[in-house]
Amino acid sequence: MRTSRLVNAAIVFTVPDARRTAAFYRDVLGFRVVEHYEYAEPFATLYRDAVEFIVVQAQFGKVVSNREQYGSGYDAYLDPEDVAGVDALFVEFQHKGAVIENPPAATPYGSYEFVVRDIDGRRIGIGKVKDEAVFFGGGGT
Repeated sequence: MRTSRLVNAAIVFTVPDARRTAAFYRDVLGFRVVEHYEYAEPFATLYRDAVEFIVVQAQFGKVVSNREQYGSGYDAYLDPEDVAGVDALFVEFQHKGAVIENPPAATPYGSYEFVVRDIDGRRIGIGKVKDEAVFFGGGGT
């Protein structure tokens, strides 16, 4: 049986207003927007470097973050190319008016990260493994 490598993962968010969310990701987080609003399920695809988000217009129900619904977790986690990129993105996003929930800091699990909140209340972690011995060094399952 033939196998194949996976080469991309797209994070899909259902959102209350696809145009509004796409504009936020474009204007504040620096993503390029490809609009597909004419379909039965209007959506936009957002690109920045190797990251792809798809925001789909909700048809009903309340859209909430993982933290709001489950009490923990991020809604997405993005890795810059190196640890210095964490600080560079923090400065960029802060300069553009992003809501920063946590500034860059070392975590107990060995990464260096910050948390930005998007326009819909989702928590996006942005970080890089800084201490591989802690992050990969056992102690977990």
